This record gives sequence, structure tokens and C-alpha cells, in this order.
Amino acid sequence: MKALINACIYDFQNFKKDQYVLFDSEIKEVGSMKNFPGADEIYDCSHTLVMPGLINCHTHIYSTFSRGMNVPFNPITFQDILSQLWWRLDGKLNKNDVYYSGLVYGIDCVKNGVTSIIDHHASGLDIKGTLNELKKGVCDDIGLRGIFCFETSDRFNIDECIEENLEFAKGKSEKYAGLFGLHASMSLSDETLDKVSRNIGNIPIHIHVAESEEDEIHSKKIYGKYIVERLDGFNLLKSNSILAHCVHINEKEAELISKRGCYIAMNPTSNMNNAVGLADYEMIKSYGIPCIIGNDGLGVNITRDFSNLVFAMKNRLNGPTKFGLDDMNQCINNGYKYISNILNIKIGRIEKGYKADMITIPYIPPTPMEDDNILGHIFFGVFDNFHPRDTWCNGECLMRNYKVSIDDKNIALEAEKLAEKLWNRINKD
Repeated sequence: MKALINACIYDFQNFKKDQYVLFDSEIKEVGSMKNFPGADEIYDCSHTLVMPGLINCHTHIYSTFSRGMNVPFNPITFQDILSQLWWRLDGKLNKNDVYYSGLVYGIDCVKNGVTSIIDHHASGLDIKGTLNELKKGVCDDIGLRGIFCFETSDRFNIDECIEENLEFAKGKSEKYAGLFGLHASMSLSDETLDKVSRNIGNIPIHIHVAESEEDEIHSKKIYGKYIVERLDGFNLLKSNSILAHCVHINEKEAELISKRGCYIAMNPTSNMNNAVGLADYEMIKSYGIPCIIGNDGLGVNITRDFSNLVFAMKNRLNGPTKFGLDDMNQCINNGYKYISNILNIKIGRIEKGYKADMITIPYIPPTPMEDDNILGHIFFGVFDNFHPRDTWCNGECLMRNYKVSIDDKNIALEAEKLAEKLWNRINKD
């Protein structure tokens, strides 16, 4: 049995000082140090905060190879950003690139205390088998949890996209699962949505919705419906579906999302980077829609998005109290609930019966830290200088004293070679 000792615990609900945590793949017992029974393997957590492993509820692992990429880039619209950058990148990815992007991204996740991710994947040179490559890199080799899908788009072979999503979704464990990926309304014809609808069964979808105003305008002009209405018309709004962004949805769409039991994944940093606006959280909240937080593939440190969500929403809603730390906390906990439901496990708490997905962050509070102000310490202290020391997932120590358990240097060197080849393929177009 393993144990964390002298632990100061915060799990986005409960705050406890001077605790021990007994665990293997699951947490077996949590209690006061004065009652510590001993253990075979002990980790001293003095002067740190012990928290659940963090989660990223909408990302693009393939964006790993965009770092430093030099291509002609002069976007005016959001469509230009897609066509000049992201579609040029994902269209030239092969299976080996996908696998190494998973390794590199997974290692960065470990270093940033992220133990579960929900990915939205695309790769043009290879479609079939790529989700297994992601699972192999992220889950099998690095040891994280992942929920994956392939973003079906008219840019690709539709039948292969459908087959890849359906085939991967057949498998499931406590470490991984599949959703049904769709890119966005503007890249999906009625014929494609009809074909997906006839094959999908009850698999939840993961799709970009109204990220830019162009997406809504296109849907209304070409199909006579707003995006969410259009998806609902094909019976695609399955329970537990993830609709990413939803920056420009209207109240009728919000009502439909709520009725169908879908989640909205907000990506504030990416939205600001792309200058597409920010979701109306006040409206979304009024319809009782659960929101979760992603970063849309923009880096790995999800605490940046937690923080940016608070600051951006105060500005978006034009009020310093319109979006508070409790709202952020609720979105984070919604993410734990979502992943727990999909993987049929319990994560997100430092309690008996929950999976031992945990991180330690060095933190010596310069002011008193108690139940009534712990979230303020987390937001203004821990997130502002976030540097986890240790990371566990499923009870396995993936990083100890800032050193990961996998050969990150050689993986990075191999990834660099693949990235150079990828960039050469892109620039030959």
C-alpha cells in the first residue's frame, strides 16, 4: 500500500490539513496523521497542496506539431485561420505523427498535473487506426486517461471517419473511451449528417458549435436553421454530447442543448486568441446547461484557462461579480463528473473509493489558509504560479520531484525529426 503523509488536501470541495492518504489504484483511506497506520511506500507531502489530477475537457493533441511552425499566415476571418493554419497541419498528419504527438502532449500533461483529457482529433493522411495511436501514446505508454474521437468532416473520407469513430467506441476501459467526432456545421453537409445519424446509435457527439459567427451565418443561410437546430434535426444531440465553444448560440439553441442533456465546453483562451468572442455564460447558466473547461489545443497548462475564464467572463458579462470563483469551481467539478460518467469510475475527489489521480503542488501560504478562503489561495496563489511536483494517475507515479517516469528527452528529439518532415510536406503545397 502507498501513502501520502503530512498532506494538506483540497479537491474543489473539501479542505483538510495534516492528512494521510492510503492508496493503490484507488484511494483506500483518508485520515488525520495522528491515526496514520503506516504503509509500504511513503511520499512526504509537507509544504505542498494535494489536489486531484486536473482535467482538460476539449483539446487537440495534434496541435503539438504546430509549435513554431512557419507557414504563410495572414488571416482576416476565422475561416482564414482554419484554412491557412489548422487544416494545412491536420491534413498532412500520418499515424506516426499522431502517436508522437500523443507522447509529447501526454508528457506535458504530466508535467502540468493534467491526468485526464478529452481530445478532438483529425489527421488527413491516415484516418483509420489513428485513435488507437492516440490511446497507445497517451494512455498505454504515458499512463493518463483519455476520451478520443475523430472529427468527421467533408474535408476527409466520410466513410472512413465514421468507421474510425464507431470502431474505436467499441472499446472502453477505466483509462479510455470514445465519442463520435464531428468537426463543425460549416464543414458538414446534410448528406454527411444524415449518414452519421443512420450509423451513430447512442454514442455522444463531440463537435465545435458556433465558435465563430461565420458558422451560424453559414448554417442559417445554407440550411435555413441555426446550428443546434440543424444538429437536432438529425437526432445528433445525444445525452452527454460535448458542444465546444457555443460562443454565438441563441436562447432557442440553449434551450435545446439543455433539453437534450448536452454539455458545453468553454475555451476562453483560444476564443480570445482567435478573436471570435466569448460565450454568454449568464444565458447558458440560466438554462441549467453544465459547462466544462477546455483549452482547444492551445498549450497544456489548463490552470491558465481556469484563470482566463474568470477574468474573461467578468469582462464579457460587464460585471465584477457576474462570474466568480464558485462558478469556476462548478465548471471544474462538472468536468470531473463528465469524465467519471463516461469512464464509469470516480475521479475528482481525495476520498475513499475515488481513483488515485492526484498531484502535489508546493505552496507555503503567506496568509492564513482555511475553509472559507481556500479557493482564493488556489486561484490567486497556486494557479498564478502553477508548478506541480508530483503526479499520479491510477495510483502510478508518473512524475516524482519534477522528473517524469518516461524518457522525455529522446521522445522530444524523435518528435522534432517528425515535425520537420511534416512541415516540409505542408510547405510543398
